[in-house]
Amino acid sequence: MMNFDITDQSAFLKAEAFETLRLVIDPELHVNIVDLGLVYDVKIDETEKLINVAMTLSSSYCPMGESILNAAKNCLEKHYPVYRTNVDLVWEPVWSYDNITDEGKRQLGLEK
Repeated sequence: MMNFDITDQSAFLKAEAFETLRLVIDPELHVNIVDLGLVYDVKIDETEKLINVAMTLSSSYCPMGESILNAAKNCLEKHYPVYRTNVDLVWEPVWSYDNITDEGKRQLGLEK
């Protein structure tokens, strides 16, 4: 889960963009990328009209990795047409089961 600075003028847009990424579903696990804990950060550059996303994949061998990254980019570009979107794939910190939200675990049938 991300933290937001309410003194940041773009905090609402940042929070909204983060929540919009819940529309991107991992095609293998059928859970959104936010609840899987794949999205690490969203930054808004108001001057450049740019949304920067830092995210990871559950594995460097993820066969759907390129598809997931493209889906995140396309999702934000569709919802925020005034902004360009950049999605950076990062490997640090390494993704783990602990990144999955309680809702994600529930959807995966790992918790009730």
